[in-house]
Amino acid sequence: MILFKKGDLYRGGMDRYSSFENLNACERRGIDYRIRWRLGSTGVAILSIHGGEIEPGSTRIANAIAGWDHSFYAFEGIKPGGNLALHITSTRFDEPTVLDIVCQSDVAISIHGSAIMTPIVHLGGLDAELKHHIRRELHESGFQATDCIDRRFGATSLKNICNLCRRGMGVQMEISRGLRLMMFQDLTPEGRYYSTAIFTRFTEAVRRAVSPFALIYAETRPLTNTD
Repeated sequence: MILFKKGDLYRGGMDRYSSFENLNACERRGIDYRIRWRLGSTGVAILSIHGGEIEPGSTRIANAIAGWDHSFYAFEGIKPGGNLALHITSTRFDEPTVLDIVCQSDVAISIHGSAIMTPIVHLGGLDAELKHHIRRELHESGFQATDCIDRRFGATSLKNICNLCRRGMGVQMEISRGLRLMMFQDLTPEGRYYSTAIFTRFTEAVRRAVSPFALIYAETRPLTNTD
């Protein structure tokens, strides 16, 4: 079974840019790409490092999962075309803002998009317990979700952005194009403004899976700014 098709050449180490510094030297912020973020209060960070037109739909999904309580970050390709060239693999994505957010977070979930048309989610990352909770909630909500069996995309490297949180383990979610198409009118910039009931059901399922972890780690974090 072929798990991924579209991004193999970029995801497999053939990115045009090997770091954010390289990308920023050639691409224009606000014209070719943009960065959006907000800080939450739960110790959970939801990321979309291949957002906008790079892996369409991933930013809106991440934003909805984050809500106003979890931290949110998106690096978005906004060029008229050729946005896949802005892809920096997850083990090399070192944009300073996201590193600050992740390193201050106890839990990190990185949202991605794969090219396959089967409506499915492949789960990677080193946090086996959180993956289990996400998989269970998605199954109970009617979605197909499984652990990623392709080691290239399993997000097992300690350098993967999702594993740079304070606990040293996070989750990477590869959401297929087929499933993303079901969440929006279509995957154009205009079509992504119109989400479906499937989008709501999916993002709420992931939020339910994350919620107990947010409470646990919020309770165990040391108090700051106290007398």
